[in-house]
Amino acid sequence: MSRSVIIRLAIIGLLVVSAGCSLAPPKGFPTADNVDLDRFMGNWYVIAHIPPSKTKNAYNEIERYTRGDDADTINVKFTYREGGFDGQQKTMRPWATVLDNPSNALWAMHFYYVLRLQYVISYVSRDYDTTIIARDKKDFVWIMARTPKLDDATYQSLVDRVKDIGYDTSELRKVPQQPLSERDDL
Repeated sequence: MSRSVIIRLAIIGLLVVSAGCSLAPPKGFPTADNVDLDRFMGNWYVIAHIPPSKTKNAYNEIERYTRGDDADTINVKFTYREGGFDGQQKTMRPWATVLDNPSNALWAMHFYYVLRLQYVISYVSRDYDTTIIARDKKDFVWIMARTPKLDDATYQSLVDRVKDIGYDTSELRKVPQQPLSERDDL
């Protein structure tokens, strides 16, 4: 067997093994109680994040959720502009599977049919106007809101929650968001 075939088989094996790994966060990791999925659907503007490298220079980030064909599937449309408000618009279309009923706070985010990433709704406000999405690896986090801008006090309270989860908040990047009246990406 050639070396390239062995490497390909090893990669496939790793993907299969990692796909079967538990995405459940450890006991005590903050998760929202009883997320009402219908209220959670809709547009969420990314206010700040510790992002994956692909979106480290993103502007106007919006995550849009709609219910899928079955009760536990969420369709996702993630858009952003690369490098500036006039940058090229990029779109990703992962989908999510809700893994824990009845709390609905733990999702598996699916990319490219083989990659599943943990997505924990660690906090959602009572009015469903703000949320924090975290991961127990503390590698990525998203502070999101229903509007593209938050007042300073609300923003700081969310940053404090992110810190309480265990993130280094000095790594948070505020995502530049244009006012809705100046946008053509909605």
